Amino acid sequence: MPTVYMVQADSQEECAAELARMCAAFELQPLLPPTRSAGTERWLARATAKAPDREVRGPAVR
Repeated sequence: MPTVYMVQADSQEECAAELARMCAAFELQPLLPPTRSAGTERWLARATAKAPDREVRGPAVR
């Protein structure tokens, strides 16, 4: 499973803006658009690293 980065914010607009900023700054790809969290009533979004097809990530297996 890839590493996932998360943004939490008080509004949908703030969450979307921070998701876009984070994706641009760290070359990430949005994974989950801003969604209202039922437990906290805050907005959250997720992103993951862009990986070229067939690229091996992580420690080498021997």
